[in-house]
Amino acid sequence: MSTDRIPVMIPWLGEEEAKAASDAVLSGWVAQGPRVTAFERAFAERVGAEHGIAVSSCTTALHLSLVALGLGPGDEVVVPSLSFIATANAVRYVGAEPVFADVDAATGNLTTATVDAVRTPRTKAVLAVHQGGVPADVHTLRAACADWDLRLVEDAACAIGSTAGGKPVGQGALIAAWSFHPRKVVTTGEGGMITTDDAEWAARLRRLREHGMNASAAQRHASTTPVLESYLEVGYNYRMTDIQAAVGLVQLGKLDAMIARRRELAARYDALLHDVPGLTPVRDPAHGQSNFQSYWVLLDEDFPVGRDDLLAALAEAGISARRGIMATHLEPAYAGHPCAPLPVTERISRDSLILPLFHTMTAAQQDRVVAALREQALR
Repeated sequence: MSTDRIPVMIPWLGEEEAKAASDAVLSGWVAQGPRVTAFERAFAERVGAEHGIAVSSCTTALHLSLVALGLGPGDEVVVPSLSFIATANAVRYVGAEPVFADVDAATGNLTTATVDAVRTPRTKAVLAVHQGGVPADVHTLRAACADWDLRLVEDAACAIGSTAGGKPVGQGALIAAWSFHPRKVVTTGEGGMITTDDAEWAARLRRLREHGMNASAAQRHASTTPVLESYLEVGYNYRMTDIQAAVGLVQLGKLDAMIARRRELAARYDALLHDVPGLTPVRDPAHGQSNFQSYWVLLDEDFPVGRDDLLAALAEAGISARRGIMATHLEPAYAGHPCAPLPVTERISRDSLILPLFHTMTAAQQDRVVAALREQALR
């Protein structure tokens, strides 16, 4: 077995990010400040939104988005169970009820049909995920939600740089939430962003992330006279630091190169895996292009080994892979939570795994991954 272990992901960070973080520290302004504002503007411009609101994580971005929509007890929000648990948890944070819908087998995303199957008179919103960077068919979902008089929130945690209908994911969204976790294409260590075209929502979201205060620290600092702030409503401490934003600005400048490289690696995986029996790789949907934040494969039901045994075999070969996307409704935190049958969700969650893919991945490393998969497929 090779001692050169292949990780599932390595963030593309270097001296430029280190210098940007150092400059922020040396500036004396390390909390939310001018670099956060610059990052918000640059990010919103990149995804085609009018406003960006930087926060501490995508989870807090989802929470504040649902607060801004006025959702609460008695309301239902349709969500995919096939998602990281934070998607459903955010609905619970506001006291509303997550209603799990099944997903499309090819993309892992909600569709109008799967949403329609579970919506009720209590449904007030739909929370659609661009799973693993694969864009949901948001233009069709937006039209359907408009017909149903529902609000569509986009969980774009994984989707910076993906496109839908020829436009950046996030462009035209009512409200979207983003992640900068190290597993994501753009990282600030931790952190998140909300984007929207609604100026009033943006102003309120900026207050809510800072305890409901009507004057930010930057505004108070810039004023030549004392500013006596007021707290207009119960808010939260969901701020991003200028150190994180400094890193984010550098990362955003590298985004085109990141996406090009990830798509190149995904295309090479496709070519190498085409004759490996029993595997269905994730691919671009007809309505858009993925950033390939994750590259996953679905095992045929007659694959010679189960998913967990395959993960173990890869680990023995020095390859770090991960189970596919979780099924939230099967987790202990949602035990007893009522839901309709979710056969596609359960199939994808049970039989998929995420393969290594990172900017500096070499051809030799990819060859090792494919060789290990081929060995197990031909057992």
